[in-house]
Amino acid sequence: MFEKYMIVETDVENVVEDGQLIGFRFGARLPYYRGLGLSMVEEIVVTIDDEPIPQDQITLTLHGNTYTMAQMEVEPDDRWNMGEVAHITVSKPGGLTAGVHRVGLLVNLRIGYMPFPSIRRSEKTITVG
Repeated sequence: MFEKYMIVETDVENVVEDGQLIGFRFGARLPYYRGLGLSMVEEIVVTIDDEPIPQDQITLTLHGNTYTMAQMEVEPDDRWNMGEVAHITVSKPGGLTAGVHRVGLLVNLRIGYMPFPSIRRSEKTITVG
């Protein structure tokens, strides 16, 4: 239902640190009608041009705090609210080349009242200037 809103295709940029392109980031929304604590986000999977990105190269930034997946698992207080844009950063030396790319996002949520995982997928075309 909310999959079409997951990837914010107008919010994509390469990340520069100390004059070096170290990766890229894009805006993402939670695909759930309520907010969730970050510890309930079981998994975030990113693909770029159909290539999966290793989990240790992905972080999520929300409310000025940046988390790895391992840190999110034990985060007791921070919450990702419905409609709120978080930024997913991918460590990728050289960032993304200029042009058109295909970004895929899978988010696996643990919903307390559901006896099965809530896995949502989205894929969008982005353009890097």
